[in-house]
Amino acid sequence: MQSARKLLEAGVKVIDLAADFRLKDTEVWEQWYGMTHACPELLDEAVYGLPEWNRAKIAKARLVANPGCYPTAVQLGFLPLLETKLIDPQHLIADAKSGVSGAGRKASVPTLMGEAGESFKAYNVSGHRHWPEICQSLNTYTEKPVGLTFVPHLVPMIRGIEATLYATLLRDATEDIQALFMQRYQDEPFVDVLPPKSHPETRNVRGVNMCQLAVHRPQDGNVVVILSVIDNLVKGAAGQAIQNMNIMCGLPETTGLTGVALLP
Repeated sequence: MQSARKLLEAGVKVIDLAADFRLKDTEVWEQWYGMTHACPELLDEAVYGLPEWNRAKIAKARLVANPGCYPTAVQLGFLPLLETKLIDPQHLIADAKSGVSGAGRKASVPTLMGEAGESFKAYNVSGHRHWPEICQSLNTYTEKPVGLTFVPHLVPMIRGIEATLYATLLRDATEDIQALFMQRYQDEPFVDVLPPKSHPETRNVRGVNMCQLAVHRPQDGNVVVILSVIDNLVKGAAGQAIQNMNIMCGLPETTGLTGVALLP
């Protein structure tokens, strides 16, 4: 955290992969992360690095806060619906599942594959650090703070996130929601809107900087279900950081991101 200030003073552009600059409110950050923020004066300057939403500001930024893995998957699913005010922002549900690498490489018994294997559980149901991050971005499109229920789960795989998102339409929408998503992301190199009735799998995006989305409207009712999958270590972390670097440096956005590299 303190390194960011020194690097910026030296004229170096910074992309922070940690959560130090994602939240704009110092008190909220300290509440969720349990420590004093070392350089709160940089929070206003930091640009949230979700390219599909914030590309123009990223291009001019000195300091970019790389989004979290869950927030990336959830926001890319909800944004087209909130931008067009098609859904009730007070009743959003994000039911998300992550592989064990989402907890990092620290030695932790619960995330050992020998412990996580043959099992499946929710965690941090009463409050996860990514909740305020997701809400902060979604609030940009609403008059009141969004009402988001976010429940993460640990599944017995190494990498990958699947988020099943639920929202209620504000009216009897005649809009083609599939077409809405395809149009919104048609020029995005790292978002793939699948054909109708698709069910994306985490294996589809393993090792690549891609978010796959599928749009569903069960029984043609007033509930929209969005399925979103990413690799938490690529589009949810390092790959998105490279994407942000390319934008900041004026490089083609796909530079360095067209190959597949896996560790672990």
